[in-house]
Amino acid sequence: MSTEGMSTEGIDAELERLKAKRLAEMQKNAHIKMAQKEKSKTQDAGEQPPTPRDVVVAHLGFRGLEVLESAEVQFPAETRIIVNKLAGLIRSGELADVIDGGQLLSIFRMVGLPVKIATTIKVEEDGKFVSLSDRIKSRSC
Repeated sequence: MSTEGMSTEGIDAELERLKAKRLAEMQKNAHIKMAQKEKSKTQDAGEQPPTPRDVVVAHLGFRGLEVLESAEVQFPAETRIIVNKLAGLIRSGELADVIDGGQLLSIFRMVGLPVKIATTIKVEEDGKFVSLSDRIKSRSC
C-alpha cells in the first residue's frame, strides 16, 4: 500500500481499520483456544485417552478448526485417515508446531483433496464491516 497522496487522516483511518481487523482475529483465536482447553479439561475428568481428532484439534491454530470441519463434511473417510496420521506424528513428537488453517488446507490439497472453504469479502461501511454482497444489494435498491 502506497502512502503517497494520502492525508494523515487517511493513513490513521487505515491503521485503525487494520488494528480492528487484527484485534478481531486475535479474539477469535483466543476463543478457539479457550474452547479447546475446556474440552480437554472435560476429557481429563473422564480419564479417557484423547481421540486422534482431539490430539490434532489441540495443535490447530488460526482457522485450523474451520478447515478441519470443512474437510470432515466434504471428505469424511479421507479426513479421518489424515487426522489419524497427523495425530501419530504429534504423539511421536515429529510434529510439534501449531498447524494453522492455511497449512492444514495445504496438506489436504497435497494429498489430492480439494477442500473448499466458505469465504466472504468484507468492506468497511459507516465504521462497520459488511459483506460485499450485502453492500452491493443495498446500493442497487
